Order: sequence, then C-alpha cells, then structure tokens
Amino acid sequence: MITIGLTTWSEHASLMPAKKQLTLNDYAQFLPVVEIDSFYYALQAPTVSANWLAQVPPSFQFIVKAHQAMTKQADYQDVTSTEKELFTRYYRSIEPLMRAHQLKAVLFQFPPYFQLNQENSQYLRQIRAWLPDVPIAVEFRHSSWYDSAFKAQMYAFLSELKMTHVIVDEAQTPNNSVPFDPVVTNPALAMFRLHGRNMAGWQNPGASWRKQRTLYRYGATELAHNWLKQFNSCKHKHKKWLSFLIIIQVATQPITP
Repeated sequence: MITIGLTTWSEHASLMPAKKQLTLNDYAQFLPVVEIDSFYYALQAPTVSANWLAQVPPSFQFIVKAHQAMTKQADYQDVTSTEKELFTRYYRSIEPLMRAHQLKAVLFQFPPYFQLNQENSQYLRQIRAWLPDVPIAVEFRHSSWYDSAFKAQMYAFLSELKMTHVIVDEAQTPNNSVPFDPVVTNPALAMFRLHGRNMAGWQNPGASWRKQRTLYRYGATELAHNWLKQFNSCKHKHKKWLSFLIIIQVATQPITP
C-alpha cells in the first residue's frame, strides 16, 4: 500500500482555495496522513492528540515529530529532571494515538551535528528501550551515517531496533545534505520524505531558510526518470510485505527549477 501525505495541515490552500486556512478535518478529506511538528517544540497534554482524533476518520494516520530534546537539539533539563522522564511524558502525549492505532510513526529528525559515533549509536538503542512499542522513523542529516565503510552496519542496526530509515530526497550540496539511498530497514514501513531540490535555498541559510529551501516543484521528467524509477524499484522488491509512506515537504506555492 502506498500512502501520501504533507507536512502540517493548515498551509495547503490549494486543497481548498476558498478557505483562508485549512482545519485538520478539511485536510483529512483529501489525504490520509499528516506530519505534525508541534510536539517538537513543546510537550503536549494527551488531550491535544485526543482532540485530533475527534476531527478525522478512524483510518487517518499521524506522523508526530519527536521533541527537540529527544533529538539532542535542546537540553532535556529545560523540560524535565531526567532524560527518561522526558520520554515518559512524551509517550503520555501520544498515547491516545497509540491506543487508537492511528500513530504511523514518531519521526526522530536528527540535526546535522548528530554524527555517526558510538555515543549516538547507543543513544538510538536507548530510545528504543524507552519507547519499546512505538513505531519510530529516523532521519539522519549528517553524511557520516552514509559513509560507505559503515552504512551497511547502520542499516542492520536500524533493522535490529525495528526503526524505519527515512529515505530523503533533497538538494545535494557539498556539506549539508545526505544522499537519496532507498534502503528499507523496517518490514512494517518504508518512509520517503521529499524536501525538494532547491539548491540555492539549501545552500543559503538565513532568517527564512527553513521556508525558502522547500520552494521547489518537481518536474514530470525529473520524477519519472530519477526519483520515481528508484521508488518503483524499491516498491517492487518489497511489495509483499511493506507499507510505503511518502511525505511531501515542498511548499505549496513552489518555484520551478
């Protein structure tokens, strides 16, 4: 099965041009899954995710980003007294989604300085110990994880932990990107995230960098001969037992390359 979704539900006016801002219920009329980053910025009460469930059909799925302290982008002591307590409180916030079987994955999007080393590898193992039953997807943004000398071991390690390797498509810059490497590590879920290939936006960080870098429109030829060809190859290889999820992060009013 192939599922397609977008990041956030409110910023896609092209779905319903007559509305200024979409609600979750509006979005759910068009697409079956959404990626949400509100839990990245703050721990939420369980009532937040329970309220989401009340706005969507039972088949709708959520991808929720891990809290920034869980991906080493903030100090957990600013939030809780211990790191384990951080994970415990986070689990409580997503528990309604778990009980309803509507949590597709918790997305751990690690920062560019989260390199491949023993400490960080052990941290991945600790994550699984603290969230033993939670579907987890991992997106690396440092190229060391894809070093030819280590990546086979990295993929095997993610498989052991039952974590989904997030396959990303993004602009290939010399210093701050990772390759499109369609390797599946979890038999339950293959996850693709399309960031777009806006090279200029990716290489010029600034105040609006996070929004500018996703201004991109995939051309039909580009999709057919590059990305889609590799996706179909991966899909054919695993078609008997895999759920494919494609999350599109590009802006809804993109520029053409």
